[in-house]
Amino acid sequence: MAAPSPTPRKVLGRLSLPERNYVADALRTETVGGVLLLLAAVAALIWANTPLGDSYTAVSDFHIGPASLGLDLSIEHWAADGLLAIFFFVAGIELKRELVAGELRDPKAAALPVIAALCGMAMPALVYLAVTTIGGGSAAGWAVPTATDIAFALAVLAVIGTSLPSALRAFLLTLAVVDDLFAILIIAVFFTDDLNFAALGGAIAGLAVFWLLLRKGVRGWFVYVPLALVVWGLMYNSGVHATIAGVAMGLMLRCSRREGEEQSPGEHIEHLVRPLSAGIAVPLFALFSAGVAVTGESLSDVFTQPETLGVVLGLVVGKALGIFGGTWLAARFTKAELNEDLAWPDVLALATLAGIGFTVSLLIGELAFSGDAALTDQVKASVLMGSLIAAILAAVLLKRRVRVYQALAAEEERDEDMSGIPDIYEQDDPAYHLRMAAIYEEKAAEHRRKAEAAGVSSDGGDSPA
Repeated sequence: MAAPSPTPRKVLGRLSLPERNYVADALRTETVGGVLLLLAAVAALIWANTPLGDSYTAVSDFHIGPASLGLDLSIEHWAADGLLAIFFFVAGIELKRELVAGELRDPKAAALPVIAALCGMAMPALVYLAVTTIGGGSAAGWAVPTATDIAFALAVLAVIGTSLPSALRAFLLTLAVVDDLFAILIIAVFFTDDLNFAALGGAIAGLAVFWLLLRKGVRGWFVYVPLALVVWGLMYNSGVHATIAGVAMGLMLRCSRREGEEQSPGEHIEHLVRPLSAGIAVPLFALFSAGVAVTGESLSDVFTQPETLGVVLGLVVGKALGIFGGTWLAARFTKAELNEDLAWPDVLALATLAGIGFTVSLLIGELAFSGDAALTDQVKASVLMGSLIAAILAAVLLKRRVRVYQALAAEEERDEDMSGIPDIYEQDDPAYHLRMAAIYEEKAAEHRRKAEAAGVSSDGGDSPA
């Protein structure tokens, strides 16, 4: 007797219940943070383009911090190097969790989002390099359009009101996690200044102490927060971008659950820090990075200069083609089947949405053109423009299938037996079917009582006086 053929893997298949709950919780915070990020970006643009524009520049350039420790930085610099370290700390925890308990723990399952993310970073870089080569521009900004901003993307979803199924949301989150990993590597490798080996050695020693304390089970924020600040300061002075310290500490946290634990230490800390990152750190970074002067001339420059046009086309065209093409190729060569409830246009819409590259793109733009303030502002404007165009295109594509998404999302949330667990996850549980049978029997009995009452009323009305 022939052995049964294995069930083919699903592209964008249904998540397990614990993974679905984790994704829902994470994205709920990111969505709120994304709305705040959007408001901060709008506030920065208004502030920089009104008669108060000089005050925006003055505040951004205001220096504060101990010069003796090499930390006499501008407010804008503190936001980029300091506050974003919190953002990358959360990114490090997310990556660690994905590797040990999430979508990336299984190499076969991880192949698709990793390939899609890599193609979604390589294609924008190639588009940028092609445009700047043809136009005679600088190749220094090749990494600017490679990043996806998950918070801003979710804010767009919140604004247009699309109820994406959890599989699509999880795919977007996993893409962003892998995207963040490679953005971190790009920053560490390509945007490291001259190294101060003494400071770097101190930072590494601090990280070793951090790791040892975690392994010994030492608890208390009053131990880890001061140590984290010391590690961050040493990393900044080493010449390596200071946000790398945040990533390294996030990756050190244990994200696997032990017996009796409802949350791992990493998940617990992420739950505490994520609102700080999404609600304060990233919006403040946007407030002091997105304030560029917008004029008719500056907008036309976005589409005429090779560097800025390369960024726009990289975000809008490169991201969509890269992620969609990478997903299709991965599915084609692994013989995985697309979830029967979804279609390839859904993947294209999601790939287009990933062209919103705000936070990390702005950061890389500042690093890539740090010696040219005018070009830095123009690149920032191109990031804003490219992200806006990608958001509009994604909104149009997602709206075309909004009824399908709403129906799928409603099916995922349906809980007729009031057990607290969506019915779709209880199909193999006999107790669920017994509860549903009792519910249907009660409804049938109610209908019989109503039918009998209606029959009595009808007989009473037709009887002779």
